[in-house]
Amino acid sequence: MRKVELRMNEEYKYKIIKKLVETKGNKQRAAVKLKRSIRQIDRMIAGYKEFGKEFFVHGNRGRKPKNALTDELKTEIELLYINKYFDCTYTLFKELLERRENINLSVDEIRVILRDRYIFSPRTHKSTKRKFRKKLENEIKTAKKKEQEKLKTKLVLAEDAHPRQPRCQYFGEELQMDACIHPWFGEEKTALHAAIDDATGQVVGLYFDTQETLNGYYQITHQILSKYGIPYLIKTDKRTVFEYKKKASSKVEEDTFTQYAYACKQLGIHIETSSVPEFKPRVERLFQTLQQRLPQELRIAQITSIDEANKFLKQFITQYNKKFALCINHNKSVFEKQPSEEKINLTLAVLCQRVVDSGHSIKYNNEYFRFVNKTCTAIYFHKGTKCTVIKALDGQLFATVDESIFALEKISEVQAKSENFDEVEKIKEGIQEKKGKNIIIADLTSIEDTICKYFVICQGNSPSQVNAIVDSVKEFARKGADSKPTAIDGLRNAEWVAMDYSDVLVHVFLPEVRSFYNLEHLWADAKLTQIPDLD
Repeated sequence: MRKVELRMNEEYKYKIIKKLVETKGNKQRAAVKLKRSIRQIDRMIAGYKEFGKEFFVHGNRGRKPKNALTDELKTEIELLYINKYFDCTYTLFKELLERRENINLSVDEIRVILRDRYIFSPRTHKSTKRKFRKKLENEIKTAKKKEQEKLKTKLVLAEDAHPRQPRCQYFGEELQMDACIHPWFGEEKTALHAAIDDATGQVVGLYFDTQETLNGYYQITHQILSKYGIPYLIKTDKRTVFEYKKKASSKVEEDTFTQYAYACKQLGIHIETSSVPEFKPRVERLFQTLQQRLPQELRIAQITSIDEANKFLKQFITQYNKKFALCINHNKSVFEKQPSEEKINLTLAVLCQRVVDSGHSIKYNNEYFRFVNKTCTAIYFHKGTKCTVIKALDGQLFATVDESIFALEKISEVQAKSENFDEVEKIKEGIQEKKGKNIIIADLTSIEDTICKYFVICQGNSPSQVNAIVDSVKEFARKGADSKPTAIDGLRNAEWVAMDYSDVLVHVFLPEVRSFYNLEHLWADAKLTQIPDLD
């Protein structure tokens, strides 16, 4: 006789019917205990007398349901998750199976398959993991040594979720903005700048950069302004990018952290900042969700660069909002009308101060630029003229002088002086005009901590010729380079006259005085150019 093992409810029925038959007890009492009719009790009694304990085994035991998943499919699901989608939540895994693997399963079916194999989602609750961990520990104790190591690697830790808070009533009433530095793709960390609407949960801007930058926040703001319009309020971290400068800086270039706040002021956008994460919980939760989904999407799409990632974000935002965000109710929107693209580019700009040099140009990012008007004609301003350089969001450069705006055109060859008005060249011509001899030009631009950029040394045969050379240099520099000396010393004796043009120092000697002081020797490490004497 084969041994029959009953489950708990089956064992309960068996014991009651057995006792009822053996003691000839009350059928009505047994019917109440089993919650069955008298007719069903009679059937159980007949079954017990004919088959004994075996009668109480359920007829479907051991049978596989027609719609049950095959072991092959379960194994395929396990391998896909372990090898390809290991860092995905169950919900995302379900979507990816449908989209990429043509496998249609419910989240519950996936959860049962994976948990039976002790494979957990990164978002699994700690209490659930503790429950399965105890069960797993018991299995490890009885498992073979080879199986023990496999079982120990099954549990995955999860991150805690942020608490939920009530939403704003209107679309555009409050945007939350922040950046998250994370290894989004590859091993190196990059900064993902993000903005989300509090009322709808719509992601309104995403942008990758190498680090958290003003440009990154400008880019997501451009996305907001171009697609939706001007929001009422932006909540973000208490960072220098968003707050006005409180201390004066010696360098104008360091004033860029005031630019975002100024741009928002021009657009009429309010900014609120706080260092407390709970101040902007929506964007904090967004980053948590993105860390569970976006790296996987980028990895599967084989994204390896920031440019590729930013292109990918356009379609990702659409998919994300369709899946998680509430529908936009334009009747309940407080976004103001979108500005023109030109206004957006000029508003989201970086401003800095520059001064026109003697070559009628300005230096910006180690390159030289000249002013151009609307007809593409070059405009020349006097040395020392102050201007404000405007770098628009699209990279275009402009400059304002006395409330007039000009485009900036890059000078093809990087040089400190204008091609047409080169001080050194005009000074040389002035010396040659009065038959000055033995002209040497010392280029000091490659030497640090010098009092000027160029030394020009020459000589005249007599004090009268020295004075004539000085007058000629003044005339040629004034007419040709619009430049005047800030100081002239030595005119009384006319043995050694020094002329100061700020970036250029001119020395006119008598031959014997020049030989005595030998200035060329003092700048022997500079680039010296000997100008041939004119006949």
